[in-house]
Amino acid sequence: MASEQAWEKIFEDYKIKEHDFKNSPFELTAEQIKRSCQNFRRNVDKEPRILCKQDTRNSRPQIFKDNELYILPKKNGIYYIIKGEGYIDIPDIETPIQTYYKKLDFELISSEVGDSEMQHLDYAYANSLIRTFMNDESLVLTIRGRKYTPSFKFVASGHQLNISSVQTEVDAGYEGKDKVVLIEAKNSANTDTIIRQLYYPYRQWQEQTNKIVYPLFFEKREINGEKIYYIWQFEFKDKNNYNSIRLVKSARYRILSKS
Repeated sequence: MASEQAWEKIFEDYKIKEHDFKNSPFELTAEQIKRSCQNFRRNVDKEPRILCKQDTRNSRPQIFKDNELYILPKKNGIYYIIKGEGYIDIPDIETPIQTYYKKLDFELISSEVGDSEMQHLDYAYANSLIRTFMNDESLVLTIRGRKYTPSFKFVASGHQLNISSVQTEVDAGYEGKDKVVLIEAKNSANTDTIIRQLYYPYRQWQEQTNKIVYPLFFEKREINGEKIYYIWQFEFKDKNNYNSIRLVKSARYRILSKS
């Protein structure tokens, strides 16, 4: 959760409330954040990376909520504060849980050690659940970890933004004959997420390949002690419009052995 007191001070120091957000976003640098928060003692109250991590609507500080604002990176060390809706709802999946049978003929013992987002995603992929959901047997793991975007432009909440060399991270990316599938994975139920987590990697790989890029959201949940895998597929109707995101399809699965 972003620090309330730090953001109150930042807004006061740079008179952000007085900015005309209808005309343009407010640009804020990491150096300005550090300068404003230098007398705070905790990292959570002065570290720009932590303060600017607002991945859900509720993780925003109250001053952002009250003024209908969200934050996006422009380049490393520079941020846009924008008025509008920067998040997408993750609707609960109410369709019946589908039974999916493992493709492997042996048990993945290592997948039972720990409880991370990555291992659940890897387990689903190893058993071809991602390929089945996307109806593409050619998908192979090719993208993982942190990379930097090329320069690109887009419209968010009615304003054109210019992005350059922003660090992105996907939990996994799979390339097939004619598509790239990017996954943002979580280990608990989410009701919304900032569109940036899907949009920036989407634009990055749309710029760097000639294949169609598909952003997915993945969660492992437990229902009555059973692991259930939730998958949502999104698309951007206009690749240059941050807010053009829409849900395409979703499904939830239990993975069982055939025998």
